[in-house]
Amino acid sequence: MTTVLDAPAPADGPAPARPRRRRPPASRVALGVLLAGTAALDTVGLSRSGWGNAFYAGAAQAGSQSWSAWFFGASDAPGSITVDKPPAALWVMGLSVRLFGLSSWSLLVPQALMGVLAVAVLAATVRRVLGPWAGVLAGLLLAVTPVVTLMFRYDNPDALLTLLCVLAAWAVGRAVEDGRTRWLLLAGAFVGTAFLTKSLQAFLVLPGLAAAYLVAGPPRLGRRLLQLLAAGVALVVASGWWVLAVRLVPRADRPWIGGTKDDDPLSLAFGYNGLGRLNGDEMAGGGGLHRTSSSVWRLLGSGGDEAGWLLPLAVLALVAGLVLTARAARTDRARAALVLWGGWLVVTAGVLSTMKGIEHSYYAVQLAPAVAALVALGGTLLWRAGRAGRAVLAVGVFVGAGWVVLDAGYHWHHPEAAGVLAGVVGVVVLAGLVALLLGRPRVFLAAAVLALVSAPLGWSVSTAAAVNQSSNVYATPPPLTAAGWRGGPHDGAGIDPRALQLLQTGAAGWTWVAATTGHHGASIQLAVGAPVMDIGGFSGQDPDLTLDQFEADVAAHEIHYYVGGTGGGPDAARILAWVEGHGRQVPAGTTKLYDLSALATG
Repeated sequence: MTTVLDAPAPADGPAPARPRRRRPPASRVALGVLLAGTAALDTVGLSRSGWGNAFYAGAAQAGSQSWSAWFFGASDAPGSITVDKPPAALWVMGLSVRLFGLSSWSLLVPQALMGVLAVAVLAATVRRVLGPWAGVLAGLLLAVTPVVTLMFRYDNPDALLTLLCVLAAWAVGRAVEDGRTRWLLLAGAFVGTAFLTKSLQAFLVLPGLAAAYLVAGPPRLGRRLLQLLAAGVALVVASGWWVLAVRLVPRADRPWIGGTKDDDPLSLAFGYNGLGRLNGDEMAGGGGLHRTSSSVWRLLGSGGDEAGWLLPLAVLALVAGLVLTARAARTDRARAALVLWGGWLVVTAGVLSTMKGIEHSYYAVQLAPAVAALVALGGTLLWRAGRAGRAVLAVGVFVGAGWVVLDAGYHWHHPEAAGVLAGVVGVVVLAGLVALLLGRPRVFLAAAVLALVSAPLGWSVSTAAAVNQSSNVYATPPPLTAAGWRGGPHDGAGIDPRALQLLQTGAAGWTWVAATTGHHGASIQLAVGAPVMDIGGFSGQDPDLTLDQFEADVAAHEIHYYVGGTGGGPDAARILAWVEGHGRQVPAGTTKLYDLSALATG
């Protein structure tokens, strides 16, 4: 047997040339740069926003201290009441805080990572339909949408909601390719988990997802219907298991479900976070945060700088794409993608434009994936349609860039800056059109992308540089100076430092260091590091605690202080009146602080 040592020596002469290393495709490099840029946009200076939304940050803190509070989504570790949303987003943040300690980074980095993943998944979803560059374009348009930057640097449930919905679209796209039921089951599970993130808002994407597979799924119609039914079962299981678990636990052994009048998680999902948002029956606690009435102008006007930059162009791309694919086979994947994202866009835009209940402009983040995907899909189809398609695309770029300039001018309170932007975008568009006429397609495409993303990117960078705190945040127009670009406070407790010191030194030995009315108890809890009872939930309106129950808690040596406030429902008002009549007000600067320890008998 010949061994390596027995092998003959190599003959004299030049060594064989080494095979050249293959360079990665340019599209792959571009995607890598895009994901790195998204990560930077979503993480650099993240701590300047402190706790972000203290209401959810306080619940994440509570979840890191108590597994029961973590499971139910309670606002405090002892579990007096939950936040006004299902707990899926809090599960992620609570685990992060438990692992890494309480800080801005442990609260907000999970959201930033969701943003990077959402961009990657959207790019992969579009790539499977029309190729890598279409995917890169879709990911880019999503990443630079200002409301996307805002939500992925902020601890609201919208970040996880957006990611899960994009994952569901990816799964349906795979099902359209091969007709396998497992992909539809996975899509149902994603949407069901999104329901546990933000209730009925998750279901806005369902018509588009179902229509895409019903139209283009490979199996016969009967099997497609059965598969969609199975996906519906997966959705119900994924969304209903937590609801069932809560309803099976005796009410005395769990927190009150915040945002409800009857302590029922179904009332939270279909009332306060569902139909109440549409008809306005659940107005307690906020809302009405746009400058316009219920109409499409809400998305194009007052909410235009959140996610409306490319909305008109997305509609044009949808129409053009459907025309170009009208004669394609029933299972054509491009048309299926247009149906999916078009259904997502139309239903979501319709609901957000007409809802009469509590609404915030950042809800438009759910529009962003559909807008980005449609522009990428429609633009690619037009580009591949020959001279006529490219002419339509050129007109679309011209109209889209014009809308971007108008949108910036409407929201930017610096006419001279808006004028400069208009001039720059105009020159870029003109140069792109000339390049197209001269047979320089790559120059045209680069100019088109630059013209469309310049203003949204500026808004996103400005939003990332701003302090994003409180329960209502907005994308921020670029300032002309660096003034105001500094970090905000970490706690924002809103109480006098002397009161805060008393609470910190008086926490030991008490279940709750203090009670107060409404959601500002969360910021006090974050500042003190000890549980604070939020009477009445976010708005103080929930009937979670009667006066008799409060008196019993005080007598049982469970509540040390009461922090005075205003507002709240009838129960909160009665509790406050009793505290003012029986508690001992202590000197605490500008804060009304009542010591209840003398009333404890237990």
